[in-house]
Order: sequence, then C-alpha cells, then structure tokens
Amino acid sequence: MPILQVIVLAVVQGLTEFLPVSSTAHLYLTSWLLGWDDGGLTFDIALHIGTLLAVVVYFFKDWMQILAQGFGIRHGRDEELKHNHMLLWLMAIGTVPVGIAGLLFNKQAETVWRNPYVIGVMLIVVGVLMAYAERVGRRIRDLSSLNLPDALGIGAAQALAVVPGTSRSGITISAGLFLNLTREGAARFSFLLSTPAIALAAGKAVYEMHKHGGMHALVERNFLVGVAVSALSGCIVIAWFLRYLRRSGLRPFVYYRIVFGIIVLALAFIRRPA
Repeated sequence: MPILQVIVLAVVQGLTEFLPVSSTAHLYLTSWLLGWDDGGLTFDIALHIGTLLAVVVYFFKDWMQILAQGFGIRHGRDEELKHNHMLLWLMAIGTVPVGIAGLLFNKQAETVWRNPYVIGVMLIVVGVLMAYAERVGRRIRDLSSLNLPDALGIGAAQALAVVPGTSRSGITISAGLFLNLTREGAARFSFLLSTPAIALAAGKAVYEMHKHGGMHALVERNFLVGVAVSALSGCIVIAWFLRYLRRSGLRPFVYYRIVFGIIVLALAFIRRPA
C-alpha cells in the first residue's frame, strides 16, 4: 500500500471512528471511490491499534480511576467516577453483547454486509434514530447514576455496530440519550465502553495474523505510520467532540448522515453493473 494511501485512510479512520458518522462507511467508500484495496488484515490491525491508543491515551486518568475503584482502591479525583465504584464491572457486562455479535456475525460484517446498499441504509436509519434520541432524551443523568440495565442497554446497542454504516459512537450515544444521560456523559461512556471492544477486535486480528505467519508486518513503516496517524487524529477528534457536546447537539451529524447515506445509495445505483 503506498504511503499516501496509508495516511489518507488512517486520517479517515481517526476522524470518523469517534464521531457518530461511521468509520466503516467512510473507509469503504473512500477506497471504493478511489479504486483502492482495503489494505488487508495488516492495515486493519494498524487502524484498530491506532484508535485503541487514542481512547486509552485520552481517557488514561479515567481508566486508572475506574480500574482502581473496581478493585476497591481509592484513586482519582473525577466526581462522577468516584460515585460509581461498579463502573468497571458495568463496562465488562456491557461488552458481552458486542463480543457475542462479533463471534456470530463477523463473517457477514466483513463480506456480504459490507456493500454500499447496507451502508447507505444504515447511515440514514441510525441518523433518524439519533434525531429522535436527541429530541426525547431529558439529559438529566451523568455517569455516577449508571446502573446494570443502562450498561446492558448501551451494550446491546453497541452490538448493532457490527453492521457497516451503523457507527459505534452514533448508536451508543443514542442509547445513552434514550436513558436520559447528558450528551457528554453518553459520549464519554460510549468511548470508554468502546475500549475493550476495540481491544478484543485488535487482539483477534493479531491472532489471525500470527496464525498465518505475518507478524513481521507489525514493525514495517506503513503499519507504524497507520497506527500513529490514526491515534493522533483520533485523540484530536475525541477532545473536540466532547467539548462540542457540552454546548451543542447531534443535529449536524444527523443531517450529514442522511445526506451522505442518500449519496451512497445514489452512487451505488449509478455504478451498478448493467
């Protein structure tokens, strides 16, 4: 893969993984429109590790506090986290649905579902769902009040993200809004909950590479560039998006998803073989 392609796709991944617009859709459509291949397993691992680094680095203090409190150790100063000592275990339970969905539907998600028709429809459907969540959510709760039903509900929503075009952040933030979390609280829990899911996906991909004897590729230039670029752009987007949600809603992303979905479907019909 040429280095320019690596950088472009890594930037696309970093910019769209944490925004509610679907990184899978943007990566697929970018490669499809430019006639690029998807980079295969090696590049997929680079992007997973890059986005994992982004969320771990940005939320490092949060994770240290969550992990310590999960084992009964006082640590950290975040008041929301301090009042919810069970958050580690709630996230562990919330990760189970996406793990099951990944095991059951991984092949479909990587093959038959990865097409512009599915992606276009999901962009529009989840966009409409986001608009409804934004309208009905009362936004009166923060992470200190999160409980088991909340974790299961948001975790079940995250499982839907195996379908290309859904957006992990879009569907989980919407679920949080339906549960009356604040926008920032819903996004924060969405990003924290994504950490083990992304780690599991990266671990699985590394294991597959190990089975095929391709581990040497993990130290090649393109791989390291892909990791670094996606991690850096991901950190920037997380910081910006959380600040944005403190003062604004999801409506611009709703409009973007619906328009983008219509364009994807139109392109698919135009480019369909006769």
